[in-house]
This record gives sequence, C-alpha cells and structure tokens, in this order.
Amino acid sequence: MALSKVNFNSMNVTPAASKAIKFNSSNNGLETGDIGGSLVLISTTTISSGSSTVNITSGIDSTYKEYIIKAINVHPSANAQLSIHFSVDGGSNFNTNMTTTVFQSFHREDDSSTSLNYRTGDDIFNGTDEDGNTSTHATLCNTIGNDAKMCGESIIHLFNPSSTTFVKHFMARTQTYMDRDTTQLASTDNYCAGYVNTTSAVNAVSFRMNDGNIDSGTFKLYGVS
Repeated sequence: MALSKVNFNSMNVTPAASKAIKFNSSNNGLETGDIGGSLVLISTTTISSGSSTVNITSGIDSTYKEYIIKAINVHPSANAQLSIHFSVDGGSNFNTNMTTTVFQSFHREDDSSTSLNYRTGDDIFNGTDEDGNTSTHATLCNTIGNDAKMCGESIIHLFNPSSTTFVKHFMARTQTYMDRDTTQLASTDNYCAGYVNTTSAVNAVSFRMNDGNIDSGTFKLYGVS
C-alpha cells in the first residue's frame, strides 16, 4: 500500500531554519536539506547620492545555475530608461553584445489610454539595434520619471552565467511609473528577454540610465539554490 501521510511530530527529524524535510538520494529515508528554489542573498548595493553606474562585480560565478537581481525603488536624476550591461572580465569592460526583444503594457491612471505592444525600437540583434548602431546594453523599460512620485522596479533572471559552452540567457520584468503630464500618472509593465552573445563566462553586470544618473535605489543579488 502506498504511503499517503506522514506524522512528522512523532519522528525525530527537525529541520533548521530555511531547511526542508525530504527523501534522501536512495529514497529509503528522510533527511533535512535546502528548500529547492530558495533565494540566497549574496550582496546589496544601495545608492543614495547619485551614480552614473551601479556595477555588481563579485558574486556571479559557478556557485548557482541561476541568479536573480532585484533593482528596487530606482529613481533617476532625469526622465530616463534603465539598462543592463554584461561583462566577461570581472567588470573591466561591459561591452558584450546581445540579442533581445522587448514587450510592454501601458495604462494611464485616468483610463484614458492603454496599450499592449512590442517595443521594436529597443530590440537588439547580435549587438545591433534597428537603426544599425552597435549596442552593448539591453533596455529594461520605458522612461522612469524623476519626480518624487516616480520610480522603477526590476527583477532580472540570469541563467547559467558560468557556462563556457552556451550563450547566457536572461529575462527581466520591470515596472515603471511616469508622469505623462502634470496631473496623471501612467504605469508600464516591461518584459525584456534575450541572451548575451558569448560562450565566455559572464561574471559582472552594470546598470545605467540612458540620461543622467541613478539618484537612488537598491540592487540585490541572489543565487537560486
């Protein structure tokens, strides 16, 4: 008869914090271990006085197959777009090219305008934008306003960055708030997906605005266990 219920209160198995009870590798007993898919905080970078770049140059290595970067409460010095750049030399250069596609939903606070569309103007193919210019960054979002009411939030997933066999896939979701005129807020939900065109290990990332500085924000790097 198959086992359908286990009373853990009667067993001498007590998991520590952030651990789970699971079957062992032989499937003939129980053990405690890491919870699959849990986030491990690696580093936190906080900007409070303005910076042209936010670079994360350590912590991205072969330890995890997936990394997540959260950009929280990002305020620009001017109305601008947030972009991400990748490095294969520990942050000495952020000039690796990539291929991306960008999708956006838009809604105005007073319901007067809404849209759902591809942002082909932000797409990149093999390091070249639609105008034929070389591009080494991925645009993560529409414009973030620099008014006190405005901000941007982004979650970026980077997969298997230490591989020296495959290109490095990533995807990002970024939400922004922008004052479209003097009275109305507009929100956008932006999706960017693609890959870094290199089989070298990616080991650093950089965030920048396409105009002005990042006035404030918090950037957290996590490994996915």
